[in-house]
Amino acid sequence: MPLWADAIIIMVLALLIDRFIGELPNRFHPLRWMGNVLGWIDRRLRKRKGLWAVSLGFLSYMLILSIFGGVALLLTACLRTYVPEPYGEILWIVATAFIVKISFAVFSFRKHCDPIRKDLDEGKVAEAASKVQMIVSRNTLGMDSEHISSSCCETVSENYADSVCSPMFFTGLLGLPGAFIFRCANLMDAMWGYKNEKYGDLGHFPARLDDVLGFLTSRMSILFITLGAMFLGMSWRDSIPVARREHRLTPSPNSGWPMTATSAALGISMEKKDVYIMNPGKPLPTTEDVRRCLRLIELSSILFLIIVTVPLFTFAGIHIQIMAEDLIVRGIEWISGMIL
Repeated sequence: MPLWADAIIIMVLALLIDRFIGELPNRFHPLRWMGNVLGWIDRRLRKRKGLWAVSLGFLSYMLILSIFGGVALLLTACLRTYVPEPYGEILWIVATAFIVKISFAVFSFRKHCDPIRKDLDEGKVAEAASKVQMIVSRNTLGMDSEHISSSCCETVSENYADSVCSPMFFTGLLGLPGAFIFRCANLMDAMWGYKNEKYGDLGHFPARLDDVLGFLTSRMSILFITLGAMFLGMSWRDSIPVARREHRLTPSPNSGWPMTATSAALGISMEKKDVYIMNPGKPLPTTEDVRRCLRLIELSSILFLIIVTVPLFTFAGIHIQIMAEDLIVRGIEWISGMIL
């Protein structure tokens, strides 16, 4: 098949895997393995202040990027080069699609939010508060139904930039190397990006890199939220003005853009007590608004894939990935020649 057709099939297949297969079991998930490596490093570090700690943060990032990105490219390179046709191309497409899917998540938040919605609809507020603790980093004990629903909407909309737009954009731009460049930075920011005594310097590099990589895509995200809201008959005209006015409410420089745009599109406010109130004057969300939020973010994700990722990957990312794979194959052949 022509390379452009391979590119389209890979992206469509990755989305289908996300929709119908979902996430790998935790013990098999590469992000869990990355986290285990980072945890192993973390437990052995003693000096956590100053330039030395900042350098260790950079070196740790390069280590997990090299290990996990290198293994992924080694796999796809070997399938494409050493497996006879047509099986090699088919296996290369499938393997690339599975690895690309690992870098993003469009439909996975339904798995977390639907049980919470069900509990709230049945009046089981305490059970819902316990479940929502799995997807937010705040104390949910004693939280009421509206703030539980708000927590779901906040998490889903915030992760539209981090779990959809950014990994899809960098995959489109750079192929599998781009997917790992972003995902490793984002994971390390989640684990080490805290402004405290323990991680303030150690997590400085991955946290700043994550902010830089997410700068453009977080701002692009409001365009696709607006487009998705237009298709769904929501308040799409409010999304961009509200996002431009209120995006600075969050501590993160990037997460406020999709969150404020989503709250405006849904016609709701989102509140994290003592931190922010987005789109004030509107009612806090209900469980029906959580369902609407999921539909909006899922449609916006598909639109981003079609309009941005597929063209980028077709004209840029897949070619860069093949160049990287060819370098690995040449390295294998050079090492084989030295040994033999």
